[in-house]
Amino acid sequence: MKRISLSSTLLLALGASAAGCAASSPDGDDGNGGTGSGSGSETIPLTAEGRYGMISTFDIATNMPGTAGQVINQIIDATDSPDDPTHWILDQLVAQLPTGSFKNTVQGAIPFVSGYLNDRLLDVAPDFLLTIRELGNDFGQVARNFGTLEMLEVGPTGQATKTVTGLKFIVDQVEIDYAFKDYAVADVAVAGLTVGLDNTGRISISEHKVPLSYGKVMRIALDEMVIPLVDPSAVTLEDVLKHVVNCHAVGQYVYEAVGIGSPSTFESACNGGLKAGANAIYAQMAKVDTVALEFGLTGVAKGVDKNHDGKLDQIQTGAWAGTLAYGSASAPLAHGTFVGQRQ
Repeated sequence: MKRISLSSTLLLALGASAAGCAASSPDGDDGNGGTGSGSGSETIPLTAEGRYGMISTFDIATNMPGTAGQVINQIIDATDSPDDPTHWILDQLVAQLPTGSFKNTVQGAIPFVSGYLNDRLLDVAPDFLLTIRELGNDFGQVARNFGTLEMLEVGPTGQATKTVTGLKFIVDQVEIDYAFKDYAVADVAVAGLTVGLDNTGRISISEHKVPLSYGKVMRIALDEMVIPLVDPSAVTLEDVLKHVVNCHAVGQYVYEAVGIGSPSTFESACNGGLKAGANAIYAQMAKVDTVALEFGLTGVAKGVDKNHDGKLDQIQTGAWAGTLAYGSASAPLAHGTFVGQRQ
């Protein structure tokens, strides 16, 4: 069996090659305003003053720095051994048994029992590997097409504030927006920006830093986007695991293999172990939020006056440059785009 690490497969797939993704325009056009520069329906704006809804899209998988890029390193791997996934399942089961000789006996029998279970894999966890890989693929898409919903307010002198109000995730061409207010996450307001507009319509957005609670972001992505796509009947990761691991069969086969205890004891331990395994992943996500993931950004874009009133109406073909930082670790931003629409 090919060795696959859950820590890279389940959440970020950091080793995967980045796929650039252009953000969708807020008014549903093609991201270039729906018209070419030679269409005759656009003019160069005279002022950038106003309020703009923006969407920024980033590839955060390619160069994620530090421990934020290895968020679940300490979670045991579910598919990286020749006798996985049953070895992983047994590890979770044994961890739930009370300390003592009974637990020690079962733990010592894991190498034999995992092989025994692997021979009965279709009964125990027929879709386990497929489901874990699908979770990893979908989470990888989230990381490579990571979108933020923003509001940019520009004053008459170009002084501006940017507020991140939510997230946009794209998986298998399905796009869904998630407002922070719906998940008890505070909006992120960044003041002190300067927005410039020259006589060619070129917009410049000054250097600024956007801190995000990456653990909370991952939890929203996993629970609200990835899990429903992988298993529409599941609400949490625990639900997904229990839907693909038959703990009743596990309990029976472990009992047959070790000859002590009872099938119901091992079934209960299996269910408890799957819950503990899922909670370990969520705990690692929460731990990431001890330090913010910080985007250091500078932007340029094309400004368009659609109705010839001298005001900026659309922000097109925006590009972000800068860094991603987590604690003392930082890396160049791999890819960032943005578009905007006057509100």
